[in-house]
Parts: sequence; structure tokens; C-alpha cells
Amino acid sequence: MNSSLTESSRIECLDGLRAAAALWVLVGHCLLLTGWHVPVLGDPALGVDLFIMLSGFLMVFHYQLRQDKEPWQRPETWLKFWTRRYFRIAPLFYVMLFFALALGPYLYESRTVIDAFLQRPPQAPERFLDSSLKNIVAHLTFLFGLSPNLAYRTPLPDWSLGLEMQFYAAFPALMLLARRFGWVWTALVVAALGALAVVVLKLMSVHFPMPSFLPLKIQVFLCGMLLAGVLGQSQPRPLLHLALAMALAAIPFGDGYGLEKFLIREALVLGFFALVLYRMLPGAAGAVARKVAVALGGGIFHVLGELSYSIYLIHLLVLQPVAAFVIARYGDDLGAPLRFAIVLAVVLPVVCLLSFVTYRLVEMPGQQLGRVVLRRFARKKPALEPSPAE
Repeated sequence: MNSSLTESSRIECLDGLRAAAALWVLVGHCLLLTGWHVPVLGDPALGVDLFIMLSGFLMVFHYQLRQDKEPWQRPETWLKFWTRRYFRIAPLFYVMLFFALALGPYLYESRTVIDAFLQRPPQAPERFLDSSLKNIVAHLTFLFGLSPNLAYRTPLPDWSLGLEMQFYAAFPALMLLARRFGWVWTALVVAALGALAVVVLKLMSVHFPMPSFLPLKIQVFLCGMLLAGVLGQSQPRPLLHLALAMALAAIPFGDGYGLEKFLIREALVLGFFALVLYRMLPGAAGAVARKVAVALGGGIFHVLGELSYSIYLIHLLVLQPVAAFVIARYGDDLGAPLRFAIVLAVVLPVVCLLSFVTYRLVEMPGQQLGRVVLRRFARKKPALEPSPAE
């Protein structure tokens, strides 16, 4: 295994970055649903971009750690990868999907109160009320992200999970391309193919209500993948990878564009680069980045990082009824900042508590079940050693 990767096998800041992404999405939605406009924080889509970048980085990072005993030229390795990811994502999603569908009418009523007060176009009823077999099957199979009509069809922020599963499906092919042609050419070709797909969709007048289709966000996944790729190189070229990642982050596909989004996405790439690759930074810059990265790896950041997936999935189910109650009870008697503060003060601890419960009762058992499945698979394939699920 590459020595630079071995030395960097502990990436301290990842827990803190996952926590930051989850809290960014939660706070952003609190701002949107209470009517207080705050730049950057009020755009939860940017928090999702951070999640996506983290996903691209982590998948490559773990691939490089396992590549000696799980070579990706073997289809068995692909199956093990998909099994790990399925049992990481699916158990909690299925539980929350049940609650989202069951609470749909109540959540729709809450959202109607919010939208009417903030004088916004009402949400489509089918997003909250569609309990059809077609919609349920599409979500259980994670195929909903491929359909413009089903990608935004539950009260959950689950469009990104459909996107994530598409990335996992394509990931083995992406890694084989990178091994064959190198990171730079692979990133350029894949980004170009993604751009071509987006252009074709536009010509066909196909519109996704959220960027749940992989070509709409592949450039953000590639940003994280490029930075992880630096760690696997015997002769790293970090500045080249950084420059390419920043160029990809500037591609305005997905969920809107503008100067603010462009600058924040560029800052995300730069910050991510500094925190995960601080060993490659010179002098004081490396020392400062190291201190920040280490701080993000412990204490409350570690706890919130572990709960980040639960926080992300659960928060809207709590937030919308709370925001509707505060609006219905106090209306214009409260200014937007105070309305936001009250809603956040209620929502954040409740969501964190529920996330802790679901992490212990659903996520951890789900990952353990994944390990059991992998061990049984390994017994059938004795030539392959089992490795723990992430």
C-alpha cells in the first residue's frame, strides 16, 4: 500500500465536517421556514454539497485502504462494496420513510400554514400525500432519484439518497477508469459526460425538481474523489488536483447558480483541501489547518458526526410542525430572527435526541447486520477476507 496513504489513514476532521454539513442543512431549513434570510447559512443546498464532497472523498479513501485485500478488478469486491453501502443507508431510511408517509397529511397541513404566512407558493400536495404503491416501491428500491416525478415525493430530504445510491452504483466503474487512465483524465471525461447528459435533458425539456440525477451533481462527487486520490499517489500532485476540483466546483449544474454559490463552493473545496491534506501544506498554514482538523475530530464533533445521517433524515419531520405551531401561535408578533431562535431552540435538541435513539436502535444494528451478511459471503468465497462495514 502507498506509504502516504498509510501515514494518512486517520483523517481527523471528517466527523466534524459531517456534523457541520448536517447542522448546516438543519439551520438552513429553520431559516427558510421561519422567514429569516441569512446569507450562506440560509442555503441548505450548500450543506448538501458538503455532504456530497465528503461522500466522494470517503468512498475513494476507503477503497484505497482496502485495495490490497479487496482488488476492484474482482466483481466480488463490487458486491461487498454495495452491500456495505446498502446496510449503511437503507435501514434508517426505511424506518423514516414509514413515519414520513404515515405523518404525511399532518406535515402537509403544517407546511401549508408556513407557506401561507410567508406568502410563498404552496408545496405540491403529492409530496406529502402520495402513498401509492409506485411511489413506495420506487423509494424502497432507491430508484426514485431517476424519475423527475418521484424524486421529490416524500416529506423527507431523501432526494439526495437516491443521488447517493446512483453514485455508489457507478463508483466501481469510476475507480477502474481512474486506475486505467489516471485521476485527471478520468475526472475530465466523467465531468464532460455529465455535462452532456444535462444538456440532453434540457433539450428534452426534462426537469428534476431537485438535483437527484447523478449527472447533475457528479462534478461535486468528483471534487471529493480528486482530493482523496492525492493520498493514493506515490508522487502526489495536490495542487493539480486542487485546481481541477475548484474548476469542477464552478460548474453551475444542479440547484441554481450565482456569485454567492460559486464563491461558497470554491471556499468549500479550499477548506476541505486544507483540512484533509494539511500534511502537504507548508509552515504555519499546515500547523493551523492541523489544529482545526484535530479539533474537528473529537468531543461533540465526533458525536454529532456519528449522528449526522440521522439528523439529516429526521429534522424536517420535527421542524415543520414546530415552525407551523410558532407561526400559528404568534404570527407577526414575533420578528423573523426571534421566530427562528425559538424554533431552533426547540428543534435542535429534539432532533439530536431522536437521532441518538435511531442511531443506537436502527443504524448500529443495521450496520451489524451488514457485517453478518459480509461474513457469510466471505465464507462462501474463502479467497476473500472479510472486512468490517463502515
